[in-house]
Order: sequence, then structure tokens, then C-alpha cells
Amino acid sequence: MINPVPPAAVFIIGALFIPFIKGKFKSACMLLIPVIGFLNLISIPEGYHWVVGFLDYELVFGRMDRLSLVFGYIFHIISFIAILYALHVKDDVQHVAGLVYAGSALGVIFAGDLFSFFVFWEMLTVASIFLIWARRTKAAQGAGFRYLLVHAVGGLCLLAGIVLHVNQTGSIEFGFLGLNGPASYFIFFGFGLNCAWPFLHMWLSDAYPEATITGTIFLSAFTTKCAVYALARAFPGTEALIWIGAAMAGFPIFYAVIENDLRRVLAYSLINQVGFMVVGIGIGTHMAINGAVAHAFNDILFKALLFMSMGAVMYRTGKINGTALGGLYRTMPLTCIFCMVGAASISAFPLFSGFVSKSMVMDAAAHGHMKIVWFILLFASAGVFHHAGIKIPFFAFFSHDSGMRPKEAPIHMLLAMGIAAFLCIFIGSFPGPLYSILPYPVEYAPYTIPHVVGQTQLLFFSALAFTLLMLAGIYPAEQRCINIDADWFYRKGSRLFYFIMDKSMNSLNKLSDRIFVGGLAGFLCHISKRGPEILTLGVLAPLWVVTGAKGKELEDRIKTARAALHTHTSPIGISAAVATVFLVVVFLLR
Repeated sequence: MINPVPPAAVFIIGALFIPFIKGKFKSACMLLIPVIGFLNLISIPEGYHWVVGFLDYELVFGRMDRLSLVFGYIFHIISFIAILYALHVKDDVQHVAGLVYAGSALGVIFAGDLFSFFVFWEMLTVASIFLIWARRTKAAQGAGFRYLLVHAVGGLCLLAGIVLHVNQTGSIEFGFLGLNGPASYFIFFGFGLNCAWPFLHMWLSDAYPEATITGTIFLSAFTTKCAVYALARAFPGTEALIWIGAAMAGFPIFYAVIENDLRRVLAYSLINQVGFMVVGIGIGTHMAINGAVAHAFNDILFKALLFMSMGAVMYRTGKINGTALGGLYRTMPLTCIFCMVGAASISAFPLFSGFVSKSMVMDAAAHGHMKIVWFILLFASAGVFHHAGIKIPFFAFFSHDSGMRPKEAPIHMLLAMGIAAFLCIFIGSFPGPLYSILPYPVEYAPYTIPHVVGQTQLLFFSALAFTLLMLAGIYPAEQRCINIDADWFYRKGSRLFYFIMDKSMNSLNKLSDRIFVGGLAGFLCHISKRGPEILTLGVLAPLWVVTGAKGKELEDRIKTARAALHTHTSPIGISAAVATVFLVVVFLLR
């Protein structure tokens, strides 16, 4: 029997061989990588594996427990689906970046120490950038650079926190940290940036819609979910996360409702769903943590399904704005059906996956008597049905007839969407298998009469609100505009900062150049260069005058002396000699 290897290694090593494989065999090899990885994963028992000594520490590349394994399972599943969806792509950059990205995510969740965790965490950023740049547009290039700068800041904060933590505790173990000092706050902020917390979220809504059609499927699955895992590992029960998550669940709804780019709508929706997970981690009870992890599992599937359906539309039509689409159900019926399954799942319809996980977090908030938080999550649940459950399929496939009659999506795209749709329905109808792999024992029963009736009423209310807005002509407001997000403040602020620094610091720098470089330094340079000549002639010229040298004779002697000085080379320059003498005198006088 072949011994198992670190889960990350299967993907990262496999990615290195992809550029050298050609034809249909390449597609088969890419699909085999997550299959082999999954078989490798289920053969690894719980515990610590691949412990490597490094300096005075031990690096752990395989910490297998129930929390990391549930993320490991879904990361392998979504990798297979995303690769299947991307089989038509002929760009090796995207294939290699996607596999390395998936491998890095596995490295993050199975890392048992902070050093290896940080290395894989940064690999996430590097690999994901190429999925954005691979689209090769000016907008993608700009979004990729902003993505890189933002995540560089987050990575530096995380590294600073790790260094401080190791210096204080002497341990590199990655486990529960809690907010107890500067080190933990730096780490907390580093995790939060990747999690797309409020006012730190702009990188997601900016970059994901500019990525390649297939790259967005990978992006929607890994970065934020790795951050959710990290928070669940290091900061469960941290009260601040409850309010941060509540804000995440609430504010993106307003942006998603007015956004016309349907992939950007889904990007805001992604932040909204991660908010539920963050709330669950902040509450910290067993039910809340189970709910957060289960919802992360389900969100990866139904969000990928929605991104895949919009990607298929974009692939066939070249358009993604809601006002430019419509009527596509006529020629893309299967894509339409799969999109509606994803919409029902994210909206938490009974018998769909979101129903059996989102409610666990809300019930945990209710059991903790968090009325305000529960109400925010209730509002967010209604809002997500409005913008993702109705708006996405309605404007893409129904609405007005755009006149476009594109072909149905390619067969491999339909298969990928079909697998994701099947899992969304299966988990929603039979949640037992998912509940059995969650971190803690589950005693929750989602299909109770009050829960089913209450959720159905909420969904009908949201549908009624959407219908009334449409009939009143208020929605959608088809206006050509740019929606201002929180990044407006730092973009405008950075320009102001640059202006102030340019006018103040650069002016001071120029003044210093004139005084010291052009003035004092120039004078000293002149003295250093002409010092021997000035010193020699300053001594000899008066002697020549005293001895009677005049006129032509005095000029000839000076010219001869200058010529001799210019051709003479000394073992040490006058300036160096003076400096040496000065240092010796200072040393003797101490």
C-alpha cells in the first residue's frame, strides 16, 4: 500500500507537471489530481502527521481533526468540479494557478504550526492573483495589483503577529489564541482581511468580477473559507466577531441590490454569506461552530454553482450586466435550471442546502438571547433571496427578451453544474451525512414545522417586495453610474496624502539638496579635489615671492607645481588622511 502524503503536495506537485502534458490526456490528469488527493485524504487517520524539525521548532504539515477534515473534504470536491468546468481552457497559467491555489488552501487547513500556516497563506495570495491577471484585460490588471497590495498588508500584519506570539510564548503551535495582546490582534486583523470584513472587503468585490470565468470558481471557494477556518481554529467565542459578522451579513445587501454586474452581485453575496459564518464563530457554542462550518461547506457549493451559471452565460454571450441579458431560458434551459437550484440553496429554501446550515447559526443566536443579531441575520436572509435568489436568475434568464439566442453551455460545464446542483439538493434533503462530519455532535433538527413555516413566510415576503418594486417601476433603476464603496475613502485619501507629502516633504528635500548637496557637500568636494593644490601653493607661493620671484618666473613656477600635483598619486587622499588623523585625535582625547 502506498503511504499517504500531505494533501497539499498532491495538488502542488501535480500542478508542476500540467504544462508538459498535451491533448486529452491533460484533461484526464487534471481531473485525477483531486480524485487521487481525496483517496489520499481519507486514508489518513486523525492526529499529527509529517512533523519536521526546523531550527528549535517542529513544523506540522498534517494536523488531522474534525475541523480541518470537513474543510479538506469540500476543498477536494470543489476542486474536481472547478477543474471539470474549466476543461475547455487552453491556458496553462490558469490550470497551474488553480491547482496551486487549491493545494495552498489544503496546506492552510492542515498546518499545525504558525510558520507553515503562514507560508501556505501567502501562497494563496500569489496563486490567486494569476487567476485574476489571466483574463489579460486592463481592468483585471488593475484589480490584481490592488488585490496584491491589500493582501501584502494583511500578510505583513499576520507575520508581525506570529513573530510577536512566538517571541512571547516560545511556541509556534497553531491553536486557540484569543484576543489577549498585540500579537493576537495583528493575527486577528490578518485573518479578517482575507475574510473580507467591513471596510476591508473591497478587494473581493473589486477583483473577483474581473477574474477569468473559470478562475472565479476557484476564488469563491478558498480564500474566504480559509479565513473562516482560521478564525474557527484561533478565535472561537470572540465576541467582537458576532458584531463584525452581523455587519458583514447586512451591508452587502444594499450594494448587491443596486449592482448591475451579476458577478459583482455574487461577490457581495459571498461577503453576506461569510457574515453568517463569522457570527457563528463569534458565538462559539457547539451549535454555532457546527452551523458556521456547515454553512461554509454549503456556501462553497451553491456559490460556485451560481458563479458557474453566470460564467456559462458570460462564455456564450460575452455579457454579464443584468440589463443586457434576459430571455436566455429559451436556449440555455439547463443552465437556467442549475442557476435556480443555486438561488434556492443560497436563499435557504426547504429541501435545499442553505436551509439546513444557515438556520443553525440563527438558532444559536436565538438561544443566546441575541435579539439584535438575530434580527440582522433575519433581514440578511430576506435580502439574499431578493438579490441572489431572485435577481440573478430573473435578469439573466427571464426579465425582458434581450434577443440573444446563444447555445447551451458546453457539456463539461453542464456536468460540473449538475454535480454541484445534485449536492445542493441532496444535502438539503438528507443533511445527516454532512452533520456526521462536523466538529461536534449534532442534535439539531432543521425540519420542524415552525422552522419550515417561518422560513417559507420570509421567502414569500421577500418575493412580494421584489414584485412590488418591479410593478412600481422603482426597480431596477437602469442608470449609468459607478457605485461608490468604502475604498473611495482610501483612494481619495491616498491622493490627498500624496499631495501633502509631495508639497511638504519633497520641497524640504529639494531645499536640503541645495543647502547640503549643492552647497556644503559641493564645497567639501571641491576642497577634497583641490585640497593638495591649494595647500601646496598656499605654502610655496609666499616663499617664492620672498625669494624674489616675480612676474613671468612666478607664473612658470606655479604652472610647474600644478602640473606636478596633477600627475602625482598618493597612497591615500588628503581627505582620507585628514579624516584618519581626526579620528585618531578623537580616540586619544576620550
